[in-house]
Amino acid sequence: MKNLHTKIKHIQQYLNAPKDAWNDFAKYHYRSAESILKAVKPLLDETELILTLSDTIEAHGDRVYVKATAIISDGEHSISTTALAREPQNKKGADDSQITGAASSYARKYALCGLFAIDDNKDADATNTHGKEPPPKPFDFQAALNCLNTANNLDQLQKYFKNAWQRADEAQKAQLKEIYDQRKADFIAAQQEQTT
Repeated sequence: MKNLHTKIKHIQQYLNAPKDAWNDFAKYHYRSAESILKAVKPLLDETELILTLSDTIEAHGDRVYVKATAIISDGEHSISTTALAREPQNKKGADDSQITGAASSYARKYALCGLFAIDDNKDADATNTHGKEPPPKPFDFQAALNCLNTANNLDQLQKYFKNAWQRADEAQKAQLKEIYDQRKADFIAAQQEQTT
């Protein structure tokens, strides 16, 4: 389970899900479930984790809610989060399937935000960068070392190393290179043993 937590921490650190959708009415940028999924897929590939989403319909009194569940798994262990979105009683110009689909997208977005520690609760003025890029997240050197030390194969090791190398300072690069070279040699030696 520790390996799963390390991989999720890696995703949370490096995930950049931009607010690439525009609300014409309120005049602000926002992120959607689709934006988060597009941004997280390369990190899922890198960490060899699987993400699944599902919805159920729940009635509470006379209101209908969509309950979305986001599950991330390494094939052995999993972690899940859920979120609810209420279907409006009526929405002008939308049929029932569009109303349910909108509630599903909203619930999935917040389930993903919970799973990947994306803070999406600030008001539009606080989150809108007005054309300026936000500062990058600080580099977590210890998490990078943990990822290198827990990589399952040479491809994964190379992906982790490349990502960490781009963000590390010169002193950190020396340590990263030392661990990378040792783990790479170990993987190559193990491959050679299997072929002989």
